[in-house]
Amino acid sequence: MISFEIPPFIQNQLQLIRMVAEQAMRPYSRELDENEHARPQAFVQMTWPFTQEMVKRSLKPLMEQVNGGNGSNGSAKPKREGPDYGMVNFIMMIEQLSWGDAGQYLCLPHPMLGGAAVDSAGTPQQRVRFLKKFTEGAPKWGAMAITEPGAGSDNSAMRTTAVLDPETNEWVLNGEKIFITNGALALKESDGLCVVWATVDTQAGRAGIKSFVVEANTPGVSIAKQEHKLGIRASDTVALHFDNVRIPFDNVLGDPEVQQVESRKGFLGAMKTFDASRPAVAASAIGIARAALEFTREKLAEEGIVIDYTKALHELTAVERDVIEMEARYKGAWLLTLRATAQMAHGESNRLEASMCKYRAGDAVTWITQKAVELLGPKGYSREWLAEKWMRDAKINDIYEGTKQINQLIVARSLLGYSRRELK
Repeated sequence: MISFEIPPFIQNQLQLIRMVAEQAMRPYSRELDENEHARPQAFVQMTWPFTQEMVKRSLKPLMEQVNGGNGSNGSAKPKREGPDYGMVNFIMMIEQLSWGDAGQYLCLPHPMLGGAAVDSAGTPQQRVRFLKKFTEGAPKWGAMAITEPGAGSDNSAMRTTAVLDPETNEWVLNGEKIFITNGALALKESDGLCVVWATVDTQAGRAGIKSFVVEANTPGVSIAKQEHKLGIRASDTVALHFDNVRIPFDNVLGDPEVQQVESRKGFLGAMKTFDASRPAVAASAIGIARAALEFTREKLAEEGIVIDYTKALHELTAVERDVIEMEARYKGAWLLTLRATAQMAHGESNRLEASMCKYRAGDAVTWITQKAVELLGPKGYSREWLAEKWMRDAKINDIYEGTKQINQLIVARSLLGYSRRELK
């Protein structure tokens, strides 16, 4: 039998996270939404010690491995007894913080997507070297740069280049990336890092793509633009310009074979990032959906509309049926997200399930928040309540970390056995 019971230590931690979401995030949602590029400073300072401790725990077995503490040569993955509850804890934390405010959650000082890329594609030594900085000093952020003005879902069209200078044995990056979450925070306002996807061979398409770690304050990196967005407006989102940016040779993620210019294995390693990041995005979407659903039920109850679940659907009003549909879509998306997370926790491949939950959660939260605005009437559409903000915050979950259409293609190819060339 499948158990959905949450371990007690996670339940206890979620109580603390809920207090943060209720008291340190939700009250400032409207203010930060109206002032897009303001920073939630109190939230940042409050959460940084927690992030440091979380990264320390995750790095401890890796550091023992790299230092030879487990008798390995530092190349094999450390053995783990039982599931990795840290991943479950992280996903549930994201859901709760996004219930508080998704834009503020994205400002959490944390390795974020950059850390996910390092964790997925980096060697144990690289993971320790780059992520250890998130255990010390002042708050820091991580970022990941993929999207370009002419290359969104089609990675093969990427034009940011990485050329190896044989004289200095350094990579030289040139190009532009857009819609980079935490780009300024990671590279200009803290001692963070950004994982940049670039091609070592523009003629090789996806096969020529590798992921490179650019650390904060590296010469040649500039903020080209601060984005003005529909939703998640508290989130730092920028365009980055790379002008002859020089980084060390071993800042390309992967083992020595991947690091070679002629190797074509870098792209597959970089793609593993999405196996971890898509369930995280789905969890954020679920948090927004739950916020809208709970608020809608609360306001309807104040008007005397309480659903009788013992009745058949045809005996219910249209409003009641809408709320039941909202609940069904929310719960279905959350269960898919938990499934993908459980596979990660047990060290299993979750590529198909990660795309399933990302697609379903993005689709569900978009529909649920729009329906909430409809059911709440004029106040739902006004700035008096947060419902309209949740609807705006929801849409990005249908777009970033792989659009709905891209994830549908991944699912279809996996289930039907088609290649990328056969089904596009």
